[in-house]
Amino acid sequence: MRRTDPNPDERDAEVRDADVRAAGGIVHRAVPGRGALRQWLRPRYEIALVHRPRYDDWSFPKGKPDGDERDEETALREVKEETGLRCRLGPPFGETRYEDSRGRDKVVRYWLMEPVDSAASDPFVPNREVDKVRWLEPRKAARLLTYPHDRQLLERLPRRGPRRQ
Repeated sequence: MRRTDPNPDERDAEVRDADVRAAGGIVHRAVPGRGALRQWLRPRYEIALVHRPRYDDWSFPKGKPDGDERDEETALREVKEETGLRCRLGPPFGETRYEDSRGRDKVVRYWLMEPVDSAASDPFVPNREVDKVRWLEPRKAARLLTYPHDRQLLERLPRRGPRRQ
């Protein structure tokens, strides 16, 4: 995984130099069914992962931009398309850089995200691109993620979970 906190000018130049540019979300939520006090004392949270049948892999929701879309817009749209979740964009979380399945240099920028209320989201519908979405606590998510660069990104999350936005 590449440096995750370069200055903005360097980061933008690195992203522009990549053959493939993409953006996605590290979507998190508190573990459902825990009381507020219990969650405050011992926070537990889950991360959304998606399964792509084409590659038979588990990863974070992500994708390529449509037209001249900004990376933040791409990340929100891709999370919505792949999971059905409407999310609130949080702070930038990092990026991964790797060679894609066609041998091209690919950079994916990620943002922390939280789902907005469930009424604003659509139910997940399996499709050709993503056939499963799973919510897992970080340790289990790390075991399920297919790629080392995704596990390295996940390791950056604080043990007590991302700060509420």
